[in-house]
Parts: sequence; C-alpha cells; structure tokens
Amino acid sequence: MPKTIESAEAPYGVPDADSPEWTAEKFARAKHFHELPPAMQRALKRGKRGPQKAPTKQPVTIRLSQDVLTILRAKGRGWQTLVDDTLREQFLKRS
Repeated sequence: MPKTIESAEAPYGVPDADSPEWTAEKFARAKHFHELPPAMQRALKRGKRGPQKAPTKQPVTIRLSQDVLTILRAKGRGWQTLVDDTLREQFLKRS
C-alpha cells in the first residue's frame, strides 16, 4: 500500500492511490450521513466509550515545549502513554 508523501508544499501529504483526492463531481454525489440506509448508519456509527471500571488515570493539562511535543507526537499512537510511563519510571524508581 503506498504511503502518504509529506513535503513543505503539502504538509499534510498528498493523496495516495488508495485515497484519491475528491473531485467536485464526487462531492456532488456524496450523501449526508442521515441520508444513508438505517442499516448502514448503524454499521458506521461509533459507539461511545463507557465509563471506566476502575479509573486509574486523571486527565490533566500540561504545557510542553514545541520541539518536545513534536518528537512525542511523531511516535504515533500511544505517545501520551509513553509520557506517563516515562514519568512513572523517572519519579517512582527514586521513591
């Protein structure tokens, strides 16, 4: 599967063969979610996340340097868990 190519001219990448750019004609033919058949709406609808059985983490706001945040986000999914694991290792090992 071809990957998205990122460059200074296209910071979000250019469409690949599996995801071509939409044309005006494609937008004109597109349907709103509520216009789809009910069975398709149910299949596409995302379920809401339920309450945690045993909440173990607390949401917080933290200010990070842009270069640090860029590096963390480049790690991909799970970068926030990486921060949590790193802080836990750093501070709990010294207790």
